[in-house]
Amino acid sequence: MSHPVPITEYAPAERVPIDIVQRQSAAVSPPLQTFDWLGAARDYLLIVNAQRQVVFASRNVRDLLPPESPLDPLGMRLGEALQCRHHQRNPGGCGTSIYCSECGAVNVMLANLEGRPEIRECRILRLAGDHLEAMDLRVSGLPMELAGDRYSLIWVSDVGHEKRRRAMERIFFHDVINTTGGLVGLAEPLAQNAPPDLKEDLSLLREGLEELLEEVQSQKDLAAAESGELTTRLSSLDSLAVLKQVLHLYRNHPVSRRRTLRLAPESVAITFASDVVLLRRILGNLVKNALEAVPPEGTVSAGCEAAGPGVRFWVHNPTLMPPASQRQIFNRSFSTKGADRGLGTYSVRLLAERYLRGRVSFTSTAEEGTTFRVELPNLV
Repeated sequence: MSHPVPITEYAPAERVPIDIVQRQSAAVSPPLQTFDWLGAARDYLLIVNAQRQVVFASRNVRDLLPPESPLDPLGMRLGEALQCRHHQRNPGGCGTSIYCSECGAVNVMLANLEGRPEIRECRILRLAGDHLEAMDLRVSGLPMELAGDRYSLIWVSDVGHEKRRRAMERIFFHDVINTTGGLVGLAEPLAQNAPPDLKEDLSLLREGLEELLEEVQSQKDLAAAESGELTTRLSSLDSLAVLKQVLHLYRNHPVSRRRTLRLAPESVAITFASDVVLLRRILGNLVKNALEAVPPEGTVSAGCEAAGPGVRFWVHNPTLMPPASQRQIFNRSFSTKGADRGLGTYSVRLLAERYLRGRVSFTSTAEEGTTFRVELPNLV
């Protein structure tokens, strides 16, 4: 007598009996059990069969399970082992409720069974003891076949700490930018209406607050760029006008004191489409780095020219960058200016190449000094 298959609202509900699960486990487990590092890895490895039942789990998977879950998830589905709050909504179990249609883990497994690799984020709410616990997971899956049976090779990463850090970063940047922006707005009329003996001091205060606001916004954009969350806003730009804006800003910057910042006379105006905020950030970092590299009374020059259908910007200073620095200049935490620096040239390359589809390069010799170049396409 056949047993009726439970109704499903999403993924198939069919299962295979435990003796078949055990046979499949015996087929896939021996090669993996020889890798001792699987138990010490930070990620969790599982293999599930075509019915999404676990046939292999690395030893560290037990660290992911709640206390009330069986230590051995063999034959269970992932949501059942993790005690997802939705796994009992339908008689068919994990994957069969309407809520499961949004589950990253289930969708990775279904894609694998169709022969496609897949990576999804998976958010699970489960009852842990007497309280609800939220889990943020990244699930990566590869299709595999062994002895005529189809499987999914699943890597599960706990990304909850990343999510919490990003949330805290967003709150921090939001609050600091709002507060600093408010202080800038307050300082401007104070500087304009101050008595003569206070006007210069209040103007310096306003400029310092504006610089702080720009630096915080720059760090916010860098954090978004590194996490892939930064969005570009394209508009038609004049290369010469953008460059002049950046040079004007840095001529009044403390880093340019006793230094000369000039526009290369051979510069030409090129019309092209790009993100003006990111471009100003890129050029500003290069100009600031060049001003910091030259001694007092030194000169930094910057220019722009046509480069095919796009544009090339350059920033030059007459000093030689040491060879050891040249080999590390684009690394994230490297700086020629000491510890806790080193995001300037790193962010230049990240923003220009990943988001503006450009190319960043430099040359540095004792005879000709150091020149950084940023070549950007016309992103029409």
